[in-house]
Amino acid sequence: MDAQAIYMYQNNPNDPASRGTQRPNNGGNGNNAGGPRDNGTSLLIRSILLVVVVLVGWYLFQYFTQSNNNTTSANTLEVPYSTFYQQVENDNVKTASFQGQDVTGTFKNAITITDANGNTKTGTSYHFTQLPNGDPKLTQLLIQHNVQFQAKPANDNNLLLNIIINLLPWVLVFGVFLLIARRATQSQQNIFSFGKSKAKLVLEDRPSTTFSDVAGVDEAKNDLVEVVEFLKTPQKFQRLGGKIPRGVLLVGPPGTGKTLLARAVAGEAGVPFFSMSGSEFVEVLVGVGASRVRDLFDQAKKAAPSIIFIDEIDAVGRQRGSSINSNDEREQTLNQLLVEMDGFDARQAVVVIAATNRPDGLDKALMRPGRFDRRVTVDRPDWNGRLAILKIHSRDVPLANDVDLITIARATPGMVGADIANLVNEAALLAARRNLDHVTQSCFDEALDKILLGAERPLILSDEDLNVIAYHEGGHALTGLLLEHVDPVTKVTIVPRGQALGVTMYTPLDDRYNYSKDYLQDQLVTALGGRAAEEVAIGRITTGAENDLQRVTGIARQMVARWGMSEQLGTISYSEREDPFAGTALATGSREYSEKTASIIDEEVNRMVNWAHNRAVSLLTEHRETLDRIAKALRLHETIDAKQLREIMVETGAINEAPTSYR
Repeated sequence: MDAQAIYMYQNNPNDPASRGTQRPNNGGNGNNAGGPRDNGTSLLIRSILLVVVVLVGWYLFQYFTQSNNNTTSANTLEVPYSTFYQQVENDNVKTASFQGQDVTGTFKNAITITDANGNTKTGTSYHFTQLPNGDPKLTQLLIQHNVQFQAKPANDNNLLLNIIINLLPWVLVFGVFLLIARRATQSQQNIFSFGKSKAKLVLEDRPSTTFSDVAGVDEAKNDLVEVVEFLKTPQKFQRLGGKIPRGVLLVGPPGTGKTLLARAVAGEAGVPFFSMSGSEFVEVLVGVGASRVRDLFDQAKKAAPSIIFIDEIDAVGRQRGSSINSNDEREQTLNQLLVEMDGFDARQAVVVIAATNRPDGLDKALMRPGRFDRRVTVDRPDWNGRLAILKIHSRDVPLANDVDLITIARATPGMVGADIANLVNEAALLAARRNLDHVTQSCFDEALDKILLGAERPLILSDEDLNVIAYHEGGHALTGLLLEHVDPVTKVTIVPRGQALGVTMYTPLDDRYNYSKDYLQDQLVTALGGRAAEEVAIGRITTGAENDLQRVTGIARQMVARWGMSEQLGTISYSEREDPFAGTALATGSREYSEKTASIIDEEVNRMVNWAHNRAVSLLTEHRETLDRIAKALRLHETIDAKQLREIMVETGAINEAPTSYR
């Protein structure tokens, strides 16, 4: 599929960060199977610490309160009831406070009391205990002798507080001993728990994703619908002697929805779904990975019918023998995986689904029928698939009336599901920053520019630099408008974005799966249009064509070495073949053709690039007036679209009339 072409005038070529031409499209559908595994123990520890803090605070409060009470009671006289009665009659009682059976107060004049031990004490504060049923005449007596008295509610919570305070320390001690015993048991068991599977189990009654949530990969979805039928009604296929597929391998670029498809299979089939990443099998200790494989398959067999999903299986399934150490932990894990997949009972409905974006590096024994019987390709969607994905991701996004999802789908060639989800999210965030009630078409356009080109940078450029950038991008645009086999020019800008100081965008009308020689030759001419414009209009060249030269060299070398488009070399492929021992001491590093052939390849590449450069210079020299007008418009407006470019072409006579569709 043809990705959207972007030619740019680059920043400082000495800066390594400026040498990237397009930002990578990173998808991500992996499951987060990590996280804390012992939440119960952590909660128990936090609870015990909280209880300890509360108890310490309460005891400190009681300590200081009792100290204050003891200080106050040291100056208080314990008087008999008869003595209090007598002091009231003698008009020596000033105040009285009743709280249950306890009475406290002060005398007007100090009195002396002798206790049972013969000790004497003098003071004005007193305390005594009332009669059990009270004295009905006491209130009248206090009123008669002008004593100020009051009543307080009795403190009935002392018993409950005492019970709690007495029990909590024992509960705390018991909890500490329980925690210590549990830790000791776990420390003994952890020695043998390395081999336990870390698979994340999704039960059959919790389908979070179905096939209605998957779009753009209809062929892969149809293949997996049969797997769902196998799991739901295995007898239907076994009655004629058929066997349920052992494994399904999902292959495709990152972000195309391989993990999403596996979740949809689990949701549709309604069976237990064991999900695990390939890297979780491998551990430091030798033999742990193989033990985890055995444990995972044992769990799946007990829960059959069930699904085992291994994401990024290339972490454990890489080709054996590619390393000098042929008996490492990874190979033991792979050997156990091969044994388990080949040892299934035919009556057990257990299907293994694996996903990878590097199928060429998987072991051949893993790929044979009987293990992974089916290989489902999850490729980049066409524009109809991108439209369906856009509809799914924009279901919960309020769209304005001017939003045209078909135009957006056609403007995003090469994008996968993760990229489109990111595009919708960026457009929604942009609309929110602008305080809009709906997401408009302009929000989608700016979000697409931000994803493809990067965010705008407020650089202050000199007039000379702006003039060079304007002519450079004008050269790209004009050659693209004049040549026949070039995708339509949609936008030209000299606004700095990302690492580019100017950008010319070409958007194909349809997805392209095959490239003709004429198309590739016109691509060479268009890519060199910026450098040719600098020579024609300014008379000197700059470093801004670094990205263009890299593209031109790559295309020309593939035309010669891979696609047989050189008349001198003929229809023979000279592409480099992958060395299975690359990066190791066993790598050969040799080519399958002679040095003379390599020299001819270099000459043919140089010839093609020189031809394209001369063609670009010739076109721009012939239409110099149009090039000047485009550069002037860029200096004035900074960004011009296809319609404005077409108007300039018509006004300067570069074309006779404007066609119905903008190229």
